[in-house]
Amino acid sequence: MGNLTLPPCLVANSPMNPSPRELKHLLNIASEAALSAGVILQDHWGNIQVIEEKGRAGDLVTEVDKKSEAIILAILNEQVPDHGILAEESGILGNADSPYLWAIDPLDGTTNYAHSYPLSSVSVGLLLNGVPILGAIYDPYSNLLYRAAKGLGATCNHRPIQVSPTPSLNQSLLVTGFAYDRRETTDQNYAEFCYLTHITQGVRRGGSASLDLAHLASGRLDGYWERGLKPWDLAAGVVLVQEAGGTVTAYDQSPLDINSGRILATNGQIHQALSQALLNTPPISTWANLEQMQQITSP
Repeated sequence: MGNLTLPPCLVANSPMNPSPRELKHLLNIASEAALSAGVILQDHWGNIQVIEEKGRAGDLVTEVDKKSEAIILAILNEQVPDHGILAEESGILGNADSPYLWAIDPLDGTTNYAHSYPLSSVSVGLLLNGVPILGAIYDPYSNLLYRAAKGLGATCNHRPIQVSPTPSLNQSLLVTGFAYDRRETTDQNYAEFCYLTHITQGVRRGGSASLDLAHLASGRLDGYWERGLKPWDLAAGVVLVQEAGGTVTAYDQSPLDINSGRILATNGQIHQALSQALLNTPPISTWANLEQMQQITSP
């Protein structure tokens, strides 16, 4: 997947940070949008009429994605008509001069949804000058609403959540995903997946980046990395992890660039070790046999 660059206005025009009261108001708008779209996902569950590919094998879109996005856009256009919007299906909309940009994924995990596999979500995040400041993620199957805003903490169904205390990589449970262009490039994370599966207690592949980050923030998982992502995949979840006490960076622990498509997020305790493991993962072609793999130790 190619990277999407945010409009120039989103790295300039720095306004005063919104007050806690303003943040709560905006977070309530995000929550309303996520919950309303979640009703669409629930209503159409197991009854999809149209499934299409968006030009790349495995990159699916359904009429549910479009209906879900439409209701989110309607709410945002009514509540914050002066803001910008970046929507997965519709692209950049609204006020191009606003430093506020809503990054929305109306159905994160479309492939899962199309197969009636119950792991997908609605993600509604808000960026200020290109930096995520709040978000809501709704899991319509478990009826769980994850919310967070800068300085206001993170919650699940309005109860505080926090990342896990897992202290070491070999005790951790990780999650990742595979980009749609994985068939077309050698720049994919198959080797990392295998290597980290071997040196941790396991690596899961959920299929919804938003929920991966929500589960990390809730302490169910200890670390997450992925490539090939878009701002709408990350905006809400990044704030959720940070406000739950976790750490979010680039693979090499430099500050996260939400346009890079890559993310490393952990409970903080294993962050350095996981970063080093990603940077030091040996190519699969060098793994002669299981005995050699057993000699590889965690950094």
